[in-house]
Amino acid sequence: MNISEIKIAVDAMGGDNAPTEIVKGVVEFINKNKVKVILVGKADLIYSQLLQYKYSQDMIDVVDASEIISNDDSPTEAIKTKKQSSMVIGLYMLKEKKIDAFISAGNTGALVAGSTLIVGRIKGVKRPALACMFPTLNGISLLIDVGANVDAKPIYLKQFAQMGSIYFRNVVGVKEPRVGLVNIGTEDKKGNELVRESFKLLKDSDLNFTGNLEARNIFRGEADIIVCDAFVGNIILKHSEGLVKDIFGLIKKELNSSIMSKIGALFAIGAFKNIKKIFDYSEYGGAPLLGLENLVVKAHGSSKASDIQAALNQCVKFVEQDIANEIAKKMENDKEEEKGE
Repeated sequence: MNISEIKIAVDAMGGDNAPTEIVKGVVEFINKNKVKVILVGKADLIYSQLLQYKYSQDMIDVVDASEIISNDDSPTEAIKTKKQSSMVIGLYMLKEKKIDAFISAGNTGALVAGSTLIVGRIKGVKRPALACMFPTLNGISLLIDVGANVDAKPIYLKQFAQMGSIYFRNVVGVKEPRVGLVNIGTEDKKGNELVRESFKLLKDSDLNFTGNLEARNIFRGEADIIVCDAFVGNIILKHSEGLVKDIFGLIKKELNSSIMSKIGALFAIGAFKNIKKIFDYSEYGGAPLLGLENLVVKAHGSSKASDIQAALNQCVKFVEQDIANEIAKKMENDKEEEKGE
């Protein structure tokens, strides 16, 4: 698809910094890219923000939504009862093919539930999964699942690996991504029943499966696709985010503890900035919910304008590469192979 034909909707009311940072990110994005963006939310609030910027009015539309799904709302209940919310309206726009992708920084549970109920899964996909770009010492990896399936089955994890590999190959450009299964040890028979059975499925697949991956080796970049259930994945993600933030906070504190430390910091400031950028999750624009008929991206709840821009750029790559269709073809091929057996 030509980039000028792509349409992306953004939930203007989702996240801690909505609608201010959401609108700012969209404006900055369309001023650099010829991509149509639809802001969904309370129109009066959105227009009051847009008045602060110069932009091509042809590139931004506003769709009014009178309700908001908050983080305190029960996910499934909110999707069923708040039909006029920015999230639900955006998801229906995606289902009806009025847009090519939808981004929200709102309630994760509601977004996953709504995406599954409204947009629908690709035929053959057991469960959609949230995939997050994960910075490592060797570049980036893809951590999947980080929030959609706390309780999983071995076939889910196999499909997570398949979908993640397709996504990584198209977006990052790695032809044969290395797949690692998060476990408490590298031996084949380590772990609980879920992991042991998942290991067998991955080993017998056509994926570039490199075996079990211990948590201490994740940051070393020993796998391109890091596979686990959402309970484990969410802990890894949030622990890593907190650890990186706290380490840099500690370094900053120590560097300001004395005159000599401050002088040394002046010489090392460039290196520290580069390291901080490497481990900055906002560079990657949120987590795509892989396995749906069309693309939904969950942006971080505390997203700033730069995060929204990154999420929009991610959507463009996804649509251009037709990743949803490639996942659908993989699921169909697997089904045919099962019949042949």
